[in-house]
Amino acid sequence: MHRPALIAFTALALTACGQGQDTAPAPAAEPAAPAPSAAPAPPAPIAAEKAALLAALPAPYNTADLDNGRRAFARCRSCHTIAEDGANMTGPNLYGLFGRQAGSHPGFTYSTAVKEAGFAWDAERLDHWLENPRTFLQGTKMAFAGIPSPTDRRDVIAYLKVETGYTPPTQP
Repeated sequence: MHRPALIAFTALALTACGQGQDTAPAPAAEPAAPAPSAAPAPPAPIAAEKAALLAALPAPYNTADLDNGRRAFARCRSCHTIAEDGANMTGPNLYGLFGRQAGSHPGFTYSTAVKEAGFAWDAERLDHWLENPRTFLQGTKMAFAGIPSPTDRRDVIAYLKVETGYTPPTQP
């Protein structure tokens, strides 16, 4: 036997038969704490929190159907993610969209039209964009025909507000 293996075997044998210990056993080592990382992401909002956020939205978004918004957004998922720190895909990640300057999401290459749009995203602009991106902002490279239904657009916008970290302005 190799010397370290022999020592381990002897110690185990002595411990097993109660010999070789004249003090209380050492407490088991605590598992090493994971290395600290960036601040943990807040937990996803629960249904009650989503309902409260929906109710706090201005009309007409406060009456939206979030389930319909999620279903209508399904046609956007092939190009966009909505999770915090989500990846850019064919389109940019949409987390934190509301209030963000058009064409400014880090790591995404926008068309010149979007980079030079000169506005921040709000519900009204997003509604017009979703209706028909190419007529709203000519020169965009977004190849999406749009969402013709005003109800579906309202529900998608409310869904995005609830799911992408939007914070309603505080009332004075």
